[in-house]
Amino acid sequence: MQLRVPATSANLGPGFDSLGLALKLYNYFSLKPSKFTSIQILGEGSKNPKLRIDNAFVRIFNEQLKKLIGETPPFKFVFNNSIPISRGLGSSSAVIIGALSAAFKVAGEAFDKQKILNAALHYETHPDNITPACMGGFNTCMIHNKEVRFLNKQLPHCISAVVVIPNQSISTHLSRQTLPKQYLQRDAFFNLSHSAFLSVAFFEEKWELLKEASMDRLHQYYRMRQIPILFDVQKTALTNGALMSTLSGSGSTFFNLCYAEDSKHLYEALSSKFYKLRVLSLEFDNFGMVFDDEFKL
Repeated sequence: MQLRVPATSANLGPGFDSLGLALKLYNYFSLKPSKFTSIQILGEGSKNPKLRIDNAFVRIFNEQLKKLIGETPPFKFVFNNSIPISRGLGSSSAVIIGALSAAFKVAGEAFDKQKILNAALHYETHPDNITPACMGGFNTCMIHNKEVRFLNKQLPHCISAVVVIPNQSISTHLSRQTLPKQYLQRDAFFNLSHSAFLSVAFFEEKWELLKEASMDRLHQYYRMRQIPILFDVQKTALTNGALMSTLSGSGSTFFNLCYAEDSKHLYEALSSKFYKLRVLSLEFDNFGMVFDDEFKL
């Protein structure tokens, strides 16, 4: 069995823990029955020996398989990772969705992405990354009665993404600790209105409204202070064709959305100015997690 899961960008400015989308940057997970368990890691994380000793994919896969069939037979696991680790592009959500999907497949369960999402809440309590990783496209989501509720929008080819990835990581857990314990009422109202407006702008494809709609007062400033160059990244992006420029998840990656015809200029502007950072031009993924026989999609 082989499956792939896309990278994601969550929050998208004001949509704290509720908005996210999927990018065409993938982690591939391969499983083959074996006499003993073995792990091979290619790409991102290949130089980290800890990922072979305590591998989250293998642990979650075995936990779920134990629940489904009562045993954990050995497999040869091969991971080919393109999603940077701890950079705000959903690497952990890709692992969670991939491991659960693989376990359901091995157990012979009728595949249901809603079940996968609900099971994923045990490992990730915020749905903004796991939902696009599973479903693809743009998603507005919430948790209700311990289940993920979401609305999904496929993204057209007329828009594209350019992401800027610093060398420095930002821990989601530690990043949350930098946020205020209390907020002014006017700031909470600001984010509520902008998050709602941003969601409608995506669904209605009103791309020209994204710049104003993606403004945030709850988390970005506090997180960006940890890597001050991100303020300049955002300013440069918005003056070179970006329709919106937001911190990706908790960072450190910065996500920029633009018209596809402007992506080359935006990429070159960011690459030349921030030549010490990694810059990628990416399309959007509209399928989420897929198995190998679906890769042609």
